[in-house]
Amino acid sequence: MARLPGFVTASALALAAALAPASAQESLHVAWYGGNWGDAFKACVADPFTKATGVAVVPEVGTSTVTLSKLQQQKDAPTLDVAWMDGGVSELAEAAGVLAPITAAGVPNLKDAVPQAVYSNAKGTYAVGTGYYSLGLTYNTKEIPEAPTSWNDLWKPEYADAVTIPSPANSSGVPFLFFLHKIWNAPAGDFAPVFAKIKELKPALFFDSSGAASNAFQSSEAIIGAHFNVGAFDLIAKGLPIGFTVPKEGVWATDARLHLVKNGPRPELAQKFIDTALTPAASQCLAEKLYLGPSVKNVEVSPETAAKLPWGAKGSVADLYLLDWTEVNAKRAELVDTWNREIARK
Repeated sequence: MARLPGFVTASALALAAALAPASAQESLHVAWYGGNWGDAFKACVADPFTKATGVAVVPEVGTSTVTLSKLQQQKDAPTLDVAWMDGGVSELAEAAGVLAPITAAGVPNLKDAVPQAVYSNAKGTYAVGTGYYSLGLTYNTKEIPEAPTSWNDLWKPEYADAVTIPSPANSSGVPFLFFLHKIWNAPAGDFAPVFAKIKELKPALFFDSSGAASNAFQSSEAIIGAHFNVGAFDLIAKGLPIGFTVPKEGVWATDARLHLVKNGPRPELAQKFIDTALTPAASQCLAEKLYLGPSVKNVEVSPETAAKLPWGAKGSVADLYLLDWTEVNAKRAELVDTWNREIARK
């Protein structure tokens, strides 16, 4: 008996569906940052995850605050499974009740994370870091052949009108105020000395975004100032005359953290994804591609990469100034208001 074309097609489809791997029928939705960050997350974590599981990863690109807003909007029925968010926003997400605990049972590699990268409270672990980055001293090597040694160098007369530091509109702005408060030994809770000192600075600009900082250094509008090690070494890789150094007072730093979304549609796969990110191979890959300081124990990187890590060639996570984000978030509105009144309108 001749087969009808429709019958054959339906049979073939049914057979294909029955034999298809899980990857053809499902995917994992992960929030991460754009640009070279997203490229690195794909190469170092998503691609190895897909190779091991057969499950495709669908990125949802956005900043940490955009991701948090999405999680809050979708709180009752989230479409995201996993989310990368920065320190500070991570704590806000936990307070908003949109995160599920990350457990050793679900994420066995959690035990291999450095203690500083595991964020927990009474309810359990709500985030785990996947790599550190710092806001260090960046400079134009043609204009300043010898590396600056102190943050106080920004106030030298020869750098007037060629300095840049972050404004509170940038995620590093308020934390940088806390860092300056620390290195200048200002009285507890009193930021007046910090603002007084900033008023004396003669900046080319207070940058609102990392891209604006990169543009300022690239155009030589700024020849010295603060910039993330990730951004600075990206400029260096493009052949620009830029240097990055860890001054004697140290650097402020934070990390890119992974979170398990509460009530996410694919919790087992989501935990597998986080577990993949906590392997030495993934941590090494992120260090090589983004110069993120490894958050996993016993990770080896090349000497060239070691020099680009947030703590410098010979440092470690113990050398970083890591913030209490609950304290920062509690003070944030007050500091932004003071900045707007005393600095932005100057």
